[in-house]
Amino acid sequence: MNDLHIEPLPNIDDLDEKILKLITKNARIPFLEVARECGVSGAAIHQRVQRLLNLGVVSGSEFLVNPQKLGYFTCAYMGIYLEKAKYHKTVVQELVKIPEIVECHYTTGSYAIFIKVQTKTNKHLKKLIDEDLQEIEGIARTETFISLEMEFKRQVPIK
Repeated sequence: MNDLHIEPLPNIDDLDEKILKLITKNARIPFLEVARECGVSGAAIHQRVQRLLNLGVVSGSEFLVNPQKLGYFTCAYMGIYLEKAKYHKTVVQELVKIPEIVECHYTTGSYAIFIKVQTKTNKHLKKLIDEDLQEIEGIARTETFISLEMEFKRQVPIK
């Protein structure tokens, strides 16, 4: 039996879309302001947002930390080659222990795993590669790309 289960898309109407556009631009926008923008009651917005949360369309809200303000000036992406595919789960279990790794993706293509790393300096990045990543059993090698500047980041479009 296949473990994969694809959930049906939730029924999202025009009001839901308008709410999503507003709250994804500003997660701290008061519901009453959303209600005014949408022309409905605050209670209706609260119910709609709760429904979107329950459906898994949105999940919580968060404060975003600027890594540079905390001294993390090097952002890098790394492709990880595994010795064998069977090492995937054990490698990920080790990667999650390294706090500088802020994203981890299981991918198709050349790399088995692709990660995003935030370090204080290039020297810090080299130390992480030499002392942490290369010591993980199952990693054959890595390929590193240093980000010079993030041009933009956005959410999927709400249409």
